[in-house]
Amino acid sequence: MFDALIVKQLKEPLDLLARPLARSRVSADSLTLIGGFFGVSGAVAVAIDATLFGLVLLLLNRLFDGLDGAVARLHGPTDRGAYLDIVCDFLIYSAMPLAFAIRDSEDALAAAFLIFCFVGTGSSFLAFSIFAKAHGLSNQRFATKSFYYLEGFTEGFETILIFCLMCLFPSWFGLLAYGFGVLCLVTAVGRISYAAQTLDGISRVDPDSLR
Repeated sequence: MFDALIVKQLKEPLDLLARPLARSRVSADSLTLIGGFFGVSGAVAVAIDATLFGLVLLLLNRLFDGLDGAVARLHGPTDRGAYLDIVCDFLIYSAMPLAFAIRDSEDALAAAFLIFCFVGTGSSFLAFSIFAKAHGLSNQRFATKSFYYLEGFTEGFETILIFCLMCLFPSWFGLLAYGFGVLCLVTAVGRISYAAQTLDGISRVDPDSLR
């Protein structure tokens, strides 16, 4: 819900940090992988009940997630970089609930529900981006993205915010997971409805263009 605003506000400071990295020939892909390492490490920390350390690692992951995009804009974005970025994001999004389930088995059902809801938001997001690219659709609010960014009630900012709250108050995990999961389902339904209306009547795509 707030991603467009956050992206706009952070663009200038991230570009400032990215310039010396770009001059040093640090690649955007390497930043993505380092960020992914921090994210996975954060999930491991949560799993062993070091939730505050997990929060620090998660925030480092978000910093590198912003820096890789800024460096990519300076070097020139690539499809491989965009692919690595989105894969790392979704793996970490699913790793965090799993980590809380490992930390406390009583939270396993809530974690499973949240992961199910993430699959709904993620699949409705990524599936539409395939057809949006095939039909030349674009979202000007996210013009710097390498793919169509389908907005919704719960986006990246809200997801990270809820993870931060979970790390700060791990005993609230179940309540936060069920509550945020419901909001994710609302987002998924909204995205599916929007996609169905948008794609309705658009000429059929050549199957070869989706390969």
